[in-house]
Amino acid sequence: MSDIEGMFSQVLVPRDDRDLLRLLWWDNGDIKRPLTEYRMTVHVFGAVSSPSCANYALKKTADDHAGCEEIAHIIHRNCYVVDCLCSTPTVSKAGQLVKGLTETCSKGGFHLTKWVSNKKEVLENIPKDERGRNWKDLNIDGEKLPVERTLGMMWSIEDDEFGYKIEMRDRPPTRRGILSTVSSVFDPLKCVSPVVPPAKQLLQAACRMKLGWDEEIPPDLSKKWQNWQLELPRLAEFKMVRCLKPDGFEEPKSVTLHHFADASELGYGTISFLRLVNYEGEVKCSFLMSKSRVAPLKQVTIPRMELTAATVAVRVDHMIRKELEIEVDDTYWTDSMSVLR
Repeated sequence: MSDIEGMFSQVLVPRDDRDLLRLLWWDNGDIKRPLTEYRMTVHVFGAVSSPSCANYALKKTADDHAGCEEIAHIIHRNCYVVDCLCSTPTVSKAGQLVKGLTETCSKGGFHLTKWVSNKKEVLENIPKDERGRNWKDLNIDGEKLPVERTLGMMWSIEDDEFGYKIEMRDRPPTRRGILSTVSSVFDPLKCVSPVVPPAKQLLQAACRMKLGWDEEIPPDLSKKWQNWQLELPRLAEFKMVRCLKPDGFEEPKSVTLHHFADASELGYGTISFLRLVNYEGEVKCSFLMSKSRVAPLKQVTIPRMELTAATVAVRVDHMIRKELEIEVDDTYWTDSMSVLR
């Protein structure tokens, strides 16, 4: 994992567009002094256009300067704005990618830095000033590898596990407060999706009562809301193994996706697992992702929601296949006769 240093500042704004990035400036912040007008020549942090323009420049760099298709493919598929994340089967391959990615990106003016790896052998070949912020003074041989934030999730590099860091803030028991708290649980893969729907159901109940955004919810809902908040910090105890193909499963005999879809009067959802079988007959099952939705305010029949859950499962399958980029078989599981027919 690495970070592109000052990515937006490396991409020039076309001269014809610089008038759109004008700014006013007073020396020393003194508004009594003569006004100076400037134009930004590079893309700025905070502008809506900056991420897409910078990513276009990065991918153009890959197309023009990548020494091999693999490097270009990684830049196109594994770079998320300023972060680059990829996984390799061997330490030597990781070292080759570090060198190739660094050289290719530098040709476009992008500096890859803050390198992090769960293999100490990879880090030993990276200069200390190019390692992650918490790694520069770290004794790799004697100290435990730290925890890093990775696209919003916490990555325990020593254990190679993903986890969550929950920061509770005191918010009023109102629709606005509930929505703010629920939205603060960043869970891109929906690893803990069973935790969030109860809070969304409370929000729905407040909507049915037509309460204002800043109007406190009634005592019965408030009690449920308090109980949910008390349980939320326990998400920090949740851990999920990152590696899908551990030692012994590099070249599996079979690879299968298993999707489970179901629904009830409260909502519907789907969950997906990857099942590997090696030539020794050993089996490795890994959680991939899930999706869940609370039932809409307008009443919908359970068979209809079961069909919706099955549709979501198919869409998730297409997305996972695209991301995994490996040949897999798939199996769908449901107990709904409406779907099976």
